[in-house]
Amino acid sequence: MGTARVVFDRWSDRYAKRMADVRSSAVRDLFAAATRPDVISLSGGMPDIARVPIEEVVAAATSALRDSGLEALQYGSSEGRPNIRSVVVDLMAEVGVRAKLDDIVITAGAQQGLDLLGKIFIDPGDTIITEGPTYLGALQAFSAYQPNVVCIPMDDDGMRMDLLAEELKRLGPRGAKFIYTIPNFQNPAGVTLKPSRRRELLDLAREYDIPVIEDDPYGRLRFEGGHALPLRALDEEVIYLGTFSKILAPGLRLGWVIAPKPVLAKFLLAKQAADLCGSAYAQLTAERYFADTRWRKVLQDLIRGYSERRDAMIEALEEYFPVEAHWTVPAGGFFIWVEMPSFLDLKSILAEAVERGVTYVPGDAFYPDGRGRNCMRLGFCFAKPDDIREGIRRLAEVLEDRLELYRAFADAGALSAAAGITEERG
Repeated sequence: MGTARVVFDRWSDRYAKRMADVRSSAVRDLFAAATRPDVISLSGGMPDIARVPIEEVVAAATSALRDSGLEALQYGSSEGRPNIRSVVVDLMAEVGVRAKLDDIVITAGAQQGLDLLGKIFIDPGDTIITEGPTYLGALQAFSAYQPNVVCIPMDDDGMRMDLLAEELKRLGPRGAKFIYTIPNFQNPAGVTLKPSRRRELLDLAREYDIPVIEDDPYGRLRFEGGHALPLRALDEEVIYLGTFSKILAPGLRLGWVIAPKPVLAKFLLAKQAADLCGSAYAQLTAERYFADTRWRKVLQDLIRGYSERRDAMIEALEEYFPVEAHWTVPAGGFFIWVEMPSFLDLKSILAEAVERGVTYVPGDAFYPDGRGRNCMRLGFCFAKPDDIREGIRRLAEVLEDRLELYRAFADAGALSAAAGITEERG
């Protein structure tokens, strides 16, 4: 094996101090391993774009150039084209949110929205509130602005409002800049905030006069159960992030933000500094797709496929995983959250899992402070059902090997010694 080449960074003392707080994405770091043909990836959140009708997307893209070539290849407005914002108006109306064109700004995916909201709200040292665990991309976006992140634990019904109330009381008036939440099929936990807690959350936000950022990439991917109104449908002060990545394709990099007018004014200033405007070509392509195709039929096919894969993963977990494991059962979305006994460090055994041909994301990636090392996120959105079953079987073997070691030492009354040995092996 060759040795790693050390690269000297001659300008290391010139970077902004905030870059020291920006972490690499744990999912992106796994991409190289996940693309090996012998590895089954349960780590990523990639949509099943094979179900999107490529011929119809080609037709939409061709139409965008043929019919609107000059517009498609030119700069556009910072807000986004009126027609694509009209598509968003219709999409939001279907889930109970009333919005007008001038309530909406088109973004380069919801991820850009997260970054720009961090930019306009967070000063170094500010406190922000998230669920615990929370979306690692949000942590990555917000970390550049150096906040103090407070994570509120969840249960099967989403963020615990009793703990949120305690934290807001502790922080006092204007003690936190905003509350960030993924209420539907949360990433990474897969749980959904139940309706009564949605109203409690909004009541607390009004009481403490704190903005709420609602990130809703998975809301349309429901497998079962009744529709829950978005927070934005219950309160027009909520800042809402949406995306076309899960209902069309992530490669177009199209999302949107809906927010109160004063927030949108600041947001537009930040966006103009970031990119001037989004891709007119991508927006025109999406406009044509939603106007000319049976996209709802495609979406229903996607939902059926994800539901089958969720079921395959749950069945495999029940069949293969150790009795010590506990996991969520999502009613939609992409992810299942698995919790193992607290003494098991799942980050330390990831390399072994990759050698056995399976990847996952260790739970500490979804916390700002290293918690969650005994947890993992499993994605069922991309691998085929048979591959999911085989991936879970392989992963179960890795977990059983490590647990057997702990059990043996525990039986001998030497659990602490076992921890030392596994640290050496990891």
